[in-house]
Amino acid sequence: MKNWKRLLIIILLAVLGLAVLLLGAGVLFTDLIVDFWWHSEMGLGGFFWLKLLYRYILFGVVTAFFFLIFFLNFWAASRYLGTDADSFARLGRAEGSRREQLLHLFQTGSMKVYVPLSLILAIVIAIPFYKDWHAALLFIFGPAAGAKDFVFGQDISFFLFSYPVFQLIQREMLIAAVILAIAIALLYWIEHRIAEQGKEWARGARVHLSGLVIVTALIVAWGFMLDRYQLLYTEAHEPQFFGPGFVEIYYHLPIIWLSIISLIGTVLAGLWFIHRRQGLLFALTLGLVFLATLGVRYVAAIPAAIDRFVVKPNPVKTERQYMKNNIDSTLAAYDLTHITNLDIIPGLPDEDVLDPELRTHLYNIPVWDPEFLDDVYQQLQGIRPYYHFTDVDTDRYMINGRLEQVNLAARETNISLLPPAAQNWENTHLRYTHGYGAVVTPAAQDGQTPMHWYLQDLTMQTSNAFNAVERPDIYYGEENLSYAIVPNKLEIVGIPSADEASSFNYTGSGGVPISSLFRKLLFALYFRDEKLFFSVNITGESKALFHRNIVDRVRTLTPFLNFSHDPYIVITPKRIFWIIDAYTISDWYPVSKRSTVRFNRDEDEQQFNYIRNSVKVVIDAFDGHVDYYVNDTSDPIIRGYRNAYPGIFKDMDTLPPLLKEHLRYPKDMFVNQMKIYARYHQQEPELFYEQAETWEFAKVNDAIVKPYFLTTKLEGYQSDRQNFVLLNPMTPVGRSNLSVLAVAGRFGPGAQPQPGQTNGKQIIMYRFSRESQVEGPAQVSALIDQDPEIARQLTLWDQRGSRVLRGRIIVLPVGRSVLYVQPVYIVSTSGTRIPELQRIILSMGNVVVMNASLEEGIVELEKRLKVMRESSPGRLPAAKKPVAPASGPSFSPM
Repeated sequence: MKNWKRLLIIILLAVLGLAVLLLGAGVLFTDLIVDFWWHSEMGLGGFFWLKLLYRYILFGVVTAFFFLIFFLNFWAASRYLGTDADSFARLGRAEGSRREQLLHLFQTGSMKVYVPLSLILAIVIAIPFYKDWHAALLFIFGPAAGAKDFVFGQDISFFLFSYPVFQLIQREMLIAAVILAIAIALLYWIEHRIAEQGKEWARGARVHLSGLVIVTALIVAWGFMLDRYQLLYTEAHEPQFFGPGFVEIYYHLPIIWLSIISLIGTVLAGLWFIHRRQGLLFALTLGLVFLATLGVRYVAAIPAAIDRFVVKPNPVKTERQYMKNNIDSTLAAYDLTHITNLDIIPGLPDEDVLDPELRTHLYNIPVWDPEFLDDVYQQLQGIRPYYHFTDVDTDRYMINGRLEQVNLAARETNISLLPPAAQNWENTHLRYTHGYGAVVTPAAQDGQTPMHWYLQDLTMQTSNAFNAVERPDIYYGEENLSYAIVPNKLEIVGIPSADEASSFNYTGSGGVPISSLFRKLLFALYFRDEKLFFSVNITGESKALFHRNIVDRVRTLTPFLNFSHDPYIVITPKRIFWIIDAYTISDWYPVSKRSTVRFNRDEDEQQFNYIRNSVKVVIDAFDGHVDYYVNDTSDPIIRGYRNAYPGIFKDMDTLPPLLKEHLRYPKDMFVNQMKIYARYHQQEPELFYEQAETWEFAKVNDAIVKPYFLTTKLEGYQSDRQNFVLLNPMTPVGRSNLSVLAVAGRFGPGAQPQPGQTNGKQIIMYRFSRESQVEGPAQVSALIDQDPEIARQLTLWDQRGSRVLRGRIIVLPVGRSVLYVQPVYIVSTSGTRIPELQRIILSMGNVVVMNASLEEGIVELEKRLKVMRESSPGRLPAAKKPVAPASGPSFSPM
């Protein structure tokens, strides 16, 4: 009986000990475990393990490699010292015995000293590889780019993937070699001093040290070899051009080769002298040559003289090829090699501003500026104090059988809008857990009329424009949402939900189950929140929803991608979705000009000289599910990540059609491309050097005119549907007249993309002749200010408790003419701030009119233009249809 009791006690103690051990392990690895659960609930458990294993396997392999290098060298050094008994006998019994024991400790101390020392050194050397593991991942999985640089003929993938890693490897190996050479030399010296041998060092020791010197020299020489490629990124010729020029190719590059040859020769000659006592003069000569090559690389006088007497007198002739290299590389790196240019000779229409067919599309002129709509939505559709519209987006939907441009916004929850007393733990995490629905309004409306709504209110009331949304709940959005626990035991009324039975009967697949006390404890530790553990309103059915800010969510999942700061919503009959544009960037594209960008407000500026909008990310607003769709299959970076993470990045063909038709050309990408193209459109080196046709973004009152979306027809693409495009007006540097209208879009399903383009994305430059004046936005704004009737009316409104606000100026190409549209809003200076669209200003050919109706305003503009044409027939050239390239489109607005 006693044996059974003792066995039972032992078993109970073992079980208890195991439970404590598991609990302690769970607490210790809380972040790791919860992160795994979070990936698994999205079906990405394998992705989680791959990310984890790649980093630690890489770190482990590099650490093991350097450990073996250090340990084997230390071990070999302890065996190479030659000693004999007579050496110690001459020191006397006591002293000889003491030194013999000390030397024996050096020779046999591999396990006690060399192993931990080698491990510590290896870990320190391997830490940079742990930090830059994504670069190493692309080094392993990155494919060939299929294009070569213009200087060395290397595949572009070498610079994107291999060159940064080679630099890291060379630097760390050089550090390891120097540490090792110093340590081994010191070890041999100490052992030699202990033995007090008058003879030369043992042959094995000399061979070992010679080998280390040779290896170190080879690593240094490899560094010089890599320095050649650094010439591709020199900024010495800015602002003329980026990259290597005449001086780099014909001066710096030969000096680098001479450094490599003289270094290797010096080391070999020096070792020959040490071992053979021959060739000292030759070794010294090579050493002086090597030092000289190092010195002249940092002497500015020589390249300055070459630049002054050879390059500057003949800049285009000597640098022509290098400027061309910079132009071609930069255009390729920024995806600007497939641009359609339309050269337009400006002129006014013969009769109507808009022909009858185009007049039917007035509903797509976006007179409502999203920046002003934000206040309208907040005041008229916020409805509850805890709802907030973070951002107003622009999109297009099929409404009553026609493609119409609309403004829309998601109604999200924001707990900070509640009174301070209501901002408690239970309300934050258990009650106000989600937003609800969205609002939609037409982009074009007349002034002095009530706001027209296509989708409104918490009832999701529609005007036959949208079908009812089955799941309008928004648990994931742009707000900085804290974690939520749903469903739970609370019975709350008044907070809308798609589930009629209970506001908190969450049925989505998202969220990590809190199905046990152990999980509850880990989540309390993970969120650093003890209230979660002690709350009695959390059930076994509850789930933890976290990383609910959609940008934070995708950044946490895929930190190697860069994401747009402007996600947009797509409303479908089933649910509301978010789409985010993701970019792959690199700072290592050869001979490409560098740019800086801040993708998100909370991020630092990033430098890059290569960019692709490679991925479209779709997030379900109800359950948080994330899908990645490859948008640019030609991008070698995203192909490398697809190889590393199979199954994560899906083909664009698998994107549901309801979502695919709402894809757009991203603003971030377009702005960065136009910054570069403003100068690099001058593709002939002579023009590029002159910079006579450089553009800049159009400005009004010193503020840049931001790109805006327009739903328009682009003829010539075998497509009878309208396209959703970005427009960006540009002017000559230092001037206000309109020089070009850049148009970017994903043209319709019937479109035939240009060679090399994917998914029909393209940029069209609507370029006006330099011989004729076309008013730019700033000039049109000045014309509006100078119009006496408009000035009188605006002054009248801008008083008596109201303030006049003029919206953005919209530039619309009409044939060979340009139509400008600017909305005028009135806002109360007291009480509730709700902008009201009051008038619409239209301008063409120095004629300005203002009307409450867009269509009536165009009729009035046509009459004024006709009168001007009749009074000055020779001064106003009539427009003819633009002549476009055979393969390119002509442009017709609206």
